[in-house]
Amino acid sequence: MGVVRILALIGGFAILGGTASSVLRTFVVPRAVLSKVSDLVLDATVRVSRMVADKFADYERRDNILAWAAPLSLMTLLFTWIASFWIGFSLLDFGFTHFTLSAAMRQAGSSIATLGFASSPSGSLTILDITASVTGMVIVALQIAYLPTLYAAYNRRESLITVLSARGGEPAWGPEILARHVWLHLEGNLPELYSNWETWAATVSESHTSYPVLIHFRSPQPLRSWLIALLGVLDAAALQTALAPTTAPVEARLLLQMGYLTLRDLAAIESIPTRRDPSPDDPIQLPYEEFEQAVDMLTSIGFQVERTAAQAWPHFRGWRVNYEDAAYGLAKHIDAVPARWSGTRRREDEPIPPVRPINRQPTTNLSVRGELAEESQ
Repeated sequence: MGVVRILALIGGFAILGGTASSVLRTFVVPRAVLSKVSDLVLDATVRVSRMVADKFADYERRDNILAWAAPLSLMTLLFTWIASFWIGFSLLDFGFTHFTLSAAMRQAGSSIATLGFASSPSGSLTILDITASVTGMVIVALQIAYLPTLYAAYNRRESLITVLSARGGEPAWGPEILARHVWLHLEGNLPELYSNWETWAATVSESHTSYPVLIHFRSPQPLRSWLIALLGVLDAAALQTALAPTTAPVEARLLLQMGYLTLRDLAAIESIPTRRDPSPDDPIQLPYEEFEQAVDMLTSIGFQVERTAAQAWPHFRGWRVNYEDAAYGLAKHIDAVPARWSGTRRREDEPIPPVRPINRQPTTNLSVRGELAEESQ
């Protein structure tokens, strides 16, 4: 039994050290320091939710199920940590005393839960009991403090997405964002839009790399997605820069720079492979035919262009090659809403076009806009 108790002590210290490291990496260290325990819990929760969601063909029903994955992972992670500390302290109690394993688990459980129904006059055991009780309280306190921080970052992320849904439709699509600004004569607001999204991208990069579980938090509405919204705004900026280089605002280029850095950082957190230094001449997955159709749509409603679709394509491709791999990989990874120009998903869903309110179109060019609205339905 002496050898067994020594092994129990080694195992107990190892479990306690590994669990404490996971807690510190998740709650305390203000950078993207990965925790294997957190990753395993989140991955397992997401996989289970996918198994349930895949039983339904309707995307909105699947989205409602997938929305539970990230919040449930937080609760599962809390119980995993508490259980790990319980096991670790139980092994220490078993190793330091003459207790049986069941008695040691009872002693550690009483201390972790701060219930105090089990106690011992032994000095060394009293120290373990106090340490275990403090550990249990600290874990719960950190979780309580962690959730407001997490949901504050989530609310900051979603506020601008809600604004975009009114300006660019949902799910977001780059050509649609430009088209609606032309329809409503809001082209002058595009620089402010790009500037706001540049700041938003920087904020999301900081918060989502520090708290990777936020990547899996879904928007309140099924057709909204933080990823699809960012991709749509980046495509709008790339389109305007490629089609009208002299009138495109400098804010569009600044957004493209910040946007692709954000997407690459988040893809790296989720171990999604991307091209780190792509050439502007590298191919992209978006077909030229879809790009040409979008350009024809924009020109038909009065968007001022300086280049034809064929002339603008190399420039658009040169911008999009920087962020397409990361955006498509993340969209497939988190099962984002299958919007236009957002790649494939695990299921072969048809891309969902932006919903257009037909009866609320501006009074000019009604015939063209009506046809576009009917096409999107």
